[in-house]
Amino acid sequence: MYRSKINLFSPIGILLACTLAGCEVQEEKSGEFDAYYKDVPFETIPVERPVFNDYTVSVTDFGAVGDGIADDTEAINAAITAVSDKGGGRVVIPAGIWYVGPIELKSNVELHARRNALVIFNDDPEAYPIIETSFEGLNTRRCTSPIWARNAENIALTGEGVYDGAGDSWRFVRREKVTGPQWEELLSRPGCYVDGDLWYPSKESYEGHRICDAFNNPQGLQSDEEWEAIRHWLRPVMLSFVECRNVVIEDVTLRNSPAWMLHPLMCENVIIKNVKIFNPWYSQNGDALDVESCNRVLVADCLFDAGDDGICIKSGKDADGRERAMPCSHVVVRNTQVLHGHGGFVVGSEMSGGVNHIYVENCTFTGTDVGLRFKSTRGRGGVVEDIYIENINMCDIPTDALTFNLYYSGKSATEDDGSGIKGVVEEPVTEETPEFRNIYIKNIKCRNANRAMYFHGLPEMPLNNIVIEDVDITASQSGRFAYSDSITMRRVRIKDASAGFTFSNCNAVDTVGIEYIK
Repeated sequence: MYRSKINLFSPIGILLACTLAGCEVQEEKSGEFDAYYKDVPFETIPVERPVFNDYTVSVTDFGAVGDGIADDTEAINAAITAVSDKGGGRVVIPAGIWYVGPIELKSNVELHARRNALVIFNDDPEAYPIIETSFEGLNTRRCTSPIWARNAENIALTGEGVYDGAGDSWRFVRREKVTGPQWEELLSRPGCYVDGDLWYPSKESYEGHRICDAFNNPQGLQSDEEWEAIRHWLRPVMLSFVECRNVVIEDVTLRNSPAWMLHPLMCENVIIKNVKIFNPWYSQNGDALDVESCNRVLVADCLFDAGDDGICIKSGKDADGRERAMPCSHVVVRNTQVLHGHGGFVVGSEMSGGVNHIYVENCTFTGTDVGLRFKSTRGRGGVVEDIYIENINMCDIPTDALTFNLYYSGKSATEDDGSGIKGVVEEPVTEETPEFRNIYIKNIKCRNANRAMYFHGLPEMPLNNIVIEDVDITASQSGRFAYSDSITMRRVRIKDASAGFTFSNCNAVDTVGIEYIK
């Protein structure tokens, strides 16, 4: 059974290697984030903040104008390169309106946008070159992200400025997700293309969607020319940091992303603190945060309002994820609010490299389609284990407060409640079989959910050792458990449900103190 314990972190004297001159993680800085690791129920090393040279330049020193009209891309990137080449320091974006294309962060550089700095990214897809990358867990091509870094060390995006990703110029929109006046406004935009109830910003975007049969990644393209022909469909994530070490994203406000907002991929020692994210609720794939195949990540004191998943943990999809073989591990999430989205906290569905040692505590989810969501499907493989979640408050959840679904169809929870799973047949266990086990959830309160819980494992790989304690949920339905073994429920109270829990093909279910209150 999950019982919280306090880990005492004595000074461990571990300094993160910084191979480039002018930057180090200083010993006296260790301990800054230790408070966020109190009561974490597994051994881990707290993240540490990189320290930058005491050298500061303004982007205006390199010719940036900040009038919202002039293209300041070259000047801002020149400032970043100059500071990195000098050994590191801070690049300041002062108050103003800064119109830019892609910004590349380089080693040992802190990009600091001051209060009342508004950075607006170019809304022309032609300004974003197509690159080799990963999206939705698959190796693919996408357009360059508005903010990006690859193989960099000691980088930071800080300050109270606002970054706008011009996402409305990239995303397709479903008619049922917007109001009548909003739909009419979309139809009035020059160059748009409409296919039934789907609006696209261009015919190119429509063509890209048409040839996708694996979520949002086009299939069967061979030549550069074929990829260029659908550039408008290749929506980038707003911020992409790939294989970076010692990363800080702090205090900034990010809005209106073309796709996912924050996507640290294969990164180590990542701090995401006091960050505000706003994506329209109708934004397709408008996730707030996707932490993928990363090690040692702290997410704290953030506010997310998303069009898709709020906080999502991933590690690659199917064969591409298994070949990468990099789990997402040692992630701590605390004191964070998700105001809207498909899920408050989510694991999957791309988890083929595995997920382990995750702690989520003291978070609030309001109006998310699901509260706590674990999703996968056959073909993924990967093991999800050692997940600890506690002290979560939720309200106005249209579907499930808590769900495990290993028949994920690619639909949102409001479109797929699991009732369509028919004719379940056991299949052989292979490397493609996903496994969810050793997950501990306690002190959960939820008001106004449709269903309290829904668990559906695989007959060949049931959910295993899921412990739920001290849960208080008001919901129309209690829910059901299928293909779930070693389920422990202690002090679970369900109010206003029409009936109690149902169990099918479950073994070793241990319940004490289950209450159904009308």
